[in-house]
Amino acid sequence: MPGIRIDKNHCKGCEICVRACPQGIISMSKDISVRGYFYAQLHEPSRCLGCRICAIVCPDVAIEVLAHGTVFNLIDY
Repeated sequence: MPGIRIDKNHCKGCEICVRACPQGIISMSKDISVRGYFYAQLHEPSRCLGCRICAIVCPDVAIEVLAHGTVFNLIDY
């Protein structure tokens, strides 16, 4: 089953991934990260399509996409 992993300490809370997700399963947390931002979080992971749009639009590269046990890193620093 595909899914995503969001690094809350790299997320700056821009909400681009929230608006880009075709399934609407990413929302903003009510908690604050160590950087002082509300971060993106995944809810209803079973509905994730693995389309990778969230990872593509994330300016902070805070999202990893997992599909069938494979991790897709769009930019590897």
